[in-house]
Amino acid sequence: MEINYKNTSIHFSTRGTGNPLVLLHGFLESSEIWEDFQESVSEKRQVVCIDLPGHGRSGCIDQVHTMKDMALTVKAVMEELNIERAFLAGHSMGGYVNLEFQNIFPTLPTGLALINSTPKADSEERRINRDRATELVLKNKRAFVNMAISSLLTPENNKRFKPEVEELKNRALNFPKEGISAALQGMKIRADHSRSLEAVKTPKYIMAGEKDPILDYNEIKKISNACNTGFFSYPDGHLAFIENKKSLMKFLHFID
Repeated sequence: MEINYKNTSIHFSTRGTGNPLVLLHGFLESSEIWEDFQESVSEKRQVVCIDLPGHGRSGCIDQVHTMKDMALTVKAVMEELNIERAFLAGHSMGGYVNLEFQNIFPTLPTGLALINSTPKADSEERRINRDRATELVLKNKRAFVNMAISSLLTPENNKRFKPEVEELKNRALNFPKEGISAALQGMKIRADHSRSLEAVKTPKYIMAGEKDPILDYNEIKKISNACNTGFFSYPDGHLAFIENKKSLMKFLHFID
C-alpha cells in the first residue's frame, strides 16, 4: 500500500485488527525487516510497517530528512489508516523517529519501545562521522553500504548470519544515495530526547545489545534507569531483529 505525501510515494503495509502497533525500521533498512514479526504479532493486533522516506519503496521528500519529517510521515500513514493512537516500536533510527513522534504528538502513543536505539543526540565526533559518511555515500554507495552494515554486528555474527546480512545489504543498495545521505544528515541534527523520555507516562521500554558496536551497552542501561523504562538485554550486537529474533518476537508479543 502507499500514500502520496509531499508529492512523494510512501510505502507501508498493515495486517491484523485492533490495538495498533507501528514498527519503524532503522537506517539502511526497510519495512521488510519486520515481515516475520508482522505476520506473527498481527494474529492478536493490527501491525503497521512503514518504509521511512528514502528507504525501501518510499521516495525522498527533501535533501535532509529530519526526524520530524519522518515522524510527520508516520502520522500521515496513521491518518490514512484512521489510527488515532498506537504503540510505536523503532529500531535504531526508527527509535529516533519514535521519540520525535512522541515529542510532537505526546497524547497519541499508547507506549514506545527503543530497539538498539538511544534518546541521546549525536556527539560532536559522531556528527563529524555523519558528514564523512555522507561524502562516501555520494562517491561510492556500494562501499559505504557494505562497510556500514557489516559494522553493526560482531565478526562472529557477520559469519553466523551471512545470508541475512547479505540480504540487508542488497536491499540497501537499491535505496537512492540521496535518501541515504538525507537520513544521515537528519540523524546528525536530531534533538536530545532524554528528558522527554523520562517524562513519558505510558509504557516505555529499551532493548540493548551487550555487544552492540554502535551504542555503549552500559550507557544505554544507565539511560534506561534514569528514564525509568523497562529494560531488555540481548547478548549480541546492533541488529536484534536478526541476531536475537526470538527474544524480540517474544517482546513484541509481550507488549500486547
